[in-house]
Amino acid sequence: MKRTGAKSRLRDWAVHLAMLPMAATVLLAYLGTVAWSVRVSFSSSRTLPLDDFVGLAQYVRLFSSERWLVSLENAALFGVLFIAACLVLGLLLAVFIDQKVAAEGALRTVFLYPYAMSFVATGLVWQWVLNPELGLQTSIRGLGFESFRFDWIVSQDKVMYALVLAAVWQASGLVMALMLAGLRGIDDSLWKAARIDGIPTWRVYLSIVLPQLGPSIGTAVVLLSVSVVKLFDVVVAMTQGGPGVASEVPAKFIMDNLFTRSNIGLASAASTVLLLTVLAVLTPWAYARARAARRETQGAHA
Repeated sequence: MKRTGAKSRLRDWAVHLAMLPMAATVLLAYLGTVAWSVRVSFSSSRTLPLDDFVGLAQYVRLFSSERWLVSLENAALFGVLFIAACLVLGLLLAVFIDQKVAAEGALRTVFLYPYAMSFVATGLVWQWVLNPELGLQTSIRGLGFESFRFDWIVSQDKVMYALVLAAVWQASGLVMALMLAGLRGIDDSLWKAARIDGIPTWRVYLSIVLPQLGPSIGTAVVLLSVSVVKLFDVVVAMTQGGPGVASEVPAKFIMDNLFTRSNIGLASAASTVLLLTVLAVLTPWAYARARAARRETQGAHA
């Protein structure tokens, strides 16, 4: 018995030792750099970090910048349209595949494949497709429709919709996979009971299926929201933030001030604002998941 206990303790120590490098990486490389960025945001740092303290001066300057305010408006518009479109399209694709269609595996692969591409590749592809001199507009006009116009990517009023189109094309497959997993977890007896009672299919989806897809929808919203906050690659690949600053987003504002304009303090302040945004999204979700887990545990013990 003593030998078995000693082996068990040794195994526990080995597990903890194996986790030390990862714990050190998280504490030093991640949390340490986050704390350093927050500290720099309260300094007057420009090209090089300084150890002075100027209070909220960088944040006042940040929210006095028209470019930053435009980037926030663009991120909000992009986020609402992107998340809503991905949820609707992903749910429809999942419902379609859930009908036991032929070549289901091939269809899942086709719909999910764009998500495996980088946002840079997606941006370059859609930049060509939406280019009014080379892409879809020119091709349609070549078929005889001379009045056809699709120049969103060079229009200040419509460029954000072009970015939404490209991003939805890439990310809706992920939502489809999450929703399909949720649909496959619904008990078939519910469908049988609905058919016996003569309940219309659309009513079953609206009143029974959607509420049970709550965890899948919540996960999808969190993942999509994080993608909105860190939106950068597809903007740089498609528009470089233009025309003008019409497609400027917070992440690009940060990178430009950090590497091009040599303004570390302002970039750090903007990064801190984005960090708080991410925490505002993740904290309620994590709290809801923890409460649900506690309720399940209490129900199991009862």
